[in-house]
This record gives sequence, C-alpha cells and structure tokens, in this order.
Amino acid sequence: MEKFDKDNTEKLFNSLSPEQQKQVQNILSDKNKTEEILKSPQAQAILKKLMGGK
Repeated sequence: MEKFDKDNTEKLFNSLSPEQQKQVQNILSDKNKTEEILKSPQAQAILKKLMGGK
C-alpha cells in the first residue's frame, strides 16, 4: 500500500472540483461534522481497511 503523506493528500484534494474542495474544507473546519463523519460505520470501515484490517 502506498504511503499516505502530505503530497498524496494535496494531489487528492487538488483532483476535486472547486465545489468538492469547498465541501471538504467546510467539513474539516467544523469539529462536530468531522467527528460525526469519522464515527460513521462507513468511515470506520474505510479506516479499518487503511490500517490493514486491524
């Protein structure tokens, strides 16, 4: 699996449309929204996969 670093994050962010970038920025700037998303079953499943299923 490729290392997820700042360069990869910037590439991913820059590949989004301006509207998608705005949505991501709005979510990340709101602690409650960010926590709500990270606690969702979908986010938990993604994080589990990224962590190698641990």
